[in-house]
Amino acid sequence: MARVIVDVMLKPEILDPQGRAVQGALGRLGLSGVADVRQGKQFVIELDGELDGDRRAKLEELAGELLSNPVIEDYRMTVMNDDEVSA
Repeated sequence: MARVIVDVMLKPEILDPQGRAVQGALGRLGLSGVADVRQGKQFVIELDGELDGDRRAKLEELAGELLSNPVIEDYRMTVMNDDEVSA
């Protein structure tokens, strides 16, 4: 079994109204000194079997075209091995 985690964030130059709203709320709730908040999303994909080169390449393609919008978002893909998945 393999677990693939895809973190998707808005590109730094893209305005993040939800992050800005959370930043304001944190200040109102007593957390001072918050310089910035960026909002994102995370996909956790569990696969049966091994993650070979072809499957990894397909996941990279899907992360870049389906899970994220390449115009306004960046993504980072992390692969966890069998021993890390069960922990």
